[in-house]
Amino acid sequence: MNERIKELRKALGLTQQKFADAIGVRQNTVAQYEMGRNPPTDTVVNLICREFNVSEEWIRTGEGEMFQPKSRNEELFEFAAKVSEGDPSSIQAQLLAVMARLTDEQWEVLAQVAQKFVEESKKAGLE
Repeated sequence: MNERIKELRKALGLTQQKFADAIGVRQNTVAQYEMGRNPPTDTVVNLICREFNVSEEWIRTGEGEMFQPKSRNEELFEFAAKVSEGDPSSIQAQLLAVMARLTDEQWEVLAQVAQKFVEESKKAGLE
């Protein structure tokens, strides 16, 4: 498990200190986990899984995917948060600002346009 903890931390781009802060342990405790000197308790494994959306099966056995699949809402919230932290003049920020002010009728028109786009893309073989 020690290699997977280190692999996870590196995949997240975190230092041992930031990883430790996120799960409420000391930096040297994370170092001990990564060196295989002290295995994490079940409570710590559960914290890691919850905090970083990690598959418990992967962290314990190496089987399966590292991360749990995210729901559509989680993906949308992460995207909106990322955009809101970035350049307010970016196309993503501008589109989100416009979309936030759409009426129900405008959303219906947008849905119809999107459906047409999908149909035309399929006809053109651009799926």
